[in-house]
Amino acid sequence: MVLLSRRSLLAASAILTAPALWRPAEARTTTITVASLLGEDKPETLIWRRIAEQVEQALPGRFRFNIVANGALGGEKEVAEATRLGSVQASLSTVSALTGWVPDLQVLDLPFLYRDADHVRRVVTGAVGADLTAKLAAQNFIACSFIDYGARHLLTKEPVTRPDQLAGKRIRVIQSPLHTRLWSAYGAAPVGIPITETYNALSTGVVDAMDLTKSAYAGFKLYEVVPYLTQTGHIRASGVVFFAASFWHGLPDQDRAVLRQAAEAGAQTFNRLIAEDEARSMEIARAHGGQVLAPEAPEAWQAGARTVWQDVAAQVGGMARIETIRSA
Repeated sequence: MVLLSRRSLLAASAILTAPALWRPAEARTTTITVASLLGEDKPETLIWRRIAEQVEQALPGRFRFNIVANGALGGEKEVAEATRLGSVQASLSTVSALTGWVPDLQVLDLPFLYRDADHVRRVVTGAVGADLTAKLAAQNFIACSFIDYGARHLLTKEPVTRPDQLAGKRIRVIQSPLHTRLWSAYGAAPVGIPITETYNALSTGVVDAMDLTKSAYAGFKLYEVVPYLTQTGHIRASGVVFFAASFWHGLPDQDRAVLRQAAEAGAQTFNRLIAEDEARSMEIARAHGGQVLAPEAPEAWQAGARTVWQDVAAQVGGMARIETIRSA
């Protein structure tokens, strides 16, 4: 018969009454704070619900996704800065909002360069996409997949179908030099304003116009202040699903593999949801007085775009690279 000392009994009792202390570190639940600009019914938030479900299936109880919707954590620039600091662990972003850290991303924003979503997909899944992903990682953004927000279109208070009609108008732009150059080429006066402040800026007359995707046009109810949407499709609004490097590098390989796989699957879901949401969004916009216009004078639109290509060519690998992408 084995006799236990008083010390042994006390130690055994401590183990039985405090089992959580003996759980392996990887069994602890880690909270991932995710920032989303739009509401629960929009692809920008639904993608994270999908990612969370897939991660939970693969790693039950390992992560809890705290998804903060409706731009409550700020616009894209604010969220990107918070990600670099580590207070936000994951989000989506248009590449436009990240060009301040990775100027090469402007190659995905070049106006009138990409024909359609398939054209963009070929570029971001090839050598160009791999190069951009590495440069994002160097700036503390772990990009797991590229996404397609759809084409950007011109939104105005009055009908505008030709670029010369923009002369003198104040237009809200993403806080990106490329977008500023584009609208300046048409004689407009660009004003950098975060997306979360655009409705008020338009309603109070701070700006007269802006550009945005169809999904976000309805998501922010902008048809109430800029009722005309001209289908310029001038920029395919590419984006990335990313995690904070400070968070990512603290995870074991298994966790990172699961998160990456879920993000890639979520990106595919996002692209499908965006296409579906665009159709619904335009129905909503039309029901509230929004009007869709066809652009005129395509040569004039293209001429302005070409000046942007030339201006940023040195930052994105040269005109030869742009022409190679154009023919991809």
